[in-house]
Amino acid sequence: MLNELIERYPSLKVCKGDIEKAISLLTDCYERGGKLLLCGNGGSCADCEHIAGELMKGFMNKRPLSSEQKSEMQGKCDSISSDTLEKLQSALPAIPITSFSALNTAFSNDVEPNLIYAQSVLALGKSGDVLLTISTSGNSKNVVEAARVAKGLGLDVIALTGVGGGMLARLADVTIRVPESETYKVQELHLPVYHYICAAIEKHFFG
Repeated sequence: MLNELIERYPSLKVCKGDIEKAISLLTDCYERGGKLLLCGNGGSCADCEHIAGELMKGFMNKRPLSSEQKSEMQGKCDSISSDTLEKLQSALPAIPITSFSALNTAFSNDVEPNLIYAQSVLALGKSGDVLLTISTSGNSKNVVEAARVAKGLGLDVIALTGVGGGMLARLADVTIRVPESETYKVQELHLPVYHYICAAIEKHFFG
């Protein structure tokens, strides 16, 4: 599957090892009951939402609830219909902290704009979780500060950047540096990378 990605996007061959490391970190996180936090700005903010969407519902595979899950849920709430339980899909928890518009604007206005994501990481992050940071330069101040707080809390950090890696490359446990430097070209390569990561994790957990 990774070879297919490289075949379609040959320039990503240099990222192969780091993509595999990122998948391993995320798989370990979910296996121990952890969650994924995501942050980025602009197009990278949209990518955070996109990734959460792929992980929180079926992406390439169906994810029906198990018979045990359905029985347990109906045992706790007998008004949940069988139809609802048939339509719900198993999910991997992924929180785009970019989405907290009230919190982020309030903290930006009242305290410090560069710490908006750091505040959410402090509130939600636990040791064993993963923070995925997305920045084409690797130097977005609010993303870098979030990575620092994540490391301070014992989270693993994955960075998705352009070729330079920036400050995030110094902080992250794994940095996927796609081999472009212009913003739109970096973003064009980020999408197939995170699509592959989401597909690989989904396959691991849901087959």
